[in-house]
Amino acid sequence: MPSFVPLLQSTRPRLAAALLALSALCALSGCASLLQPPVQPGEPEDQVVARLGPPTNVYPDGNVRVFEYGAGPFSQYQYMARIGPDHRLISYEQVWTIENFRAIRPKQDTKLDVLRRVGRPTEVTRYARIPFEAWNYGYKESGVWNSQMTVYFTDQGIVEKVENGPDPRYDDSRFRF
Repeated sequence: MPSFVPLLQSTRPRLAAALLALSALCALSGCASLLQPPVQPGEPEDQVVARLGPPTNVYPDGNVRVFEYGAGPFSQYQYMARIGPDHRLISYEQVWTIENFRAIRPKQDTKLDVLRRVGRPTEVTRYARIPFEAWNYGYKESGVWNSQMTVYFTDQGIVEKVENGPDPRYDDSRFRF
């Protein structure tokens, strides 16, 4: 039980009410900080790295560098920070979105183009019946559906096709007998 509960039962109701109000205020201020973006455009690169930690990967994009902040193999979100030639943050965004996946151009984009747009995949595989390398991205489509976007590459590293479907990691029917 919280340590301030005995105070509520004490003979000092004003002190108890003040402590309760202070606790609520502290809790709300912590929640408010979670709703703010962790970094803002214009911040220096060293401040971005200090706040977000070292990037999981860095990709060149002309005179801009793209810092990837992957959340791990079971994440459904991936963040990218674009750092300009002046070493300041241009943008910071969650990149596993249907819009970003739709922007991948079959027969034109390369593996590096895909990495700069959406970062590392959740899984890299080759399916037995398809002669292409497949990069799978398990993501939350429209913030609701457990989906998997698959980007297929030729042996030359060019995007062959892009396909969307349900994320098999969340298909519980495979575990029924």
